Amino acid sequence: MQGTVRTFDPETRSGSVLLDDGTELAFDGAAFEAGGLRMLRFGQRVNLATDGDRITVVTLSTFPLPDAGRAS
Repeated sequence: MQGTVRTFDPETRSGSVLLDDGTELAFDGAAFEAGGLRMLRFGQRVNLATDGDRITVVTLSTFPLPDAGRAS
């Protein structure tokens, strides 16, 4: 699944993304850490892995997800 960064707080390493259908989903610091990134910026395109409605991994759209089996 892909989305676009809407918000990102570098202190908490959490934020939110907009999916292509306009749905906004929040992610926590653990999902950010799982993607191996250092920073995100507004408007950046990202790949997402989810578990139900919860984002478990956020990484750049040009990077593979760490465990493709978790991608939704």
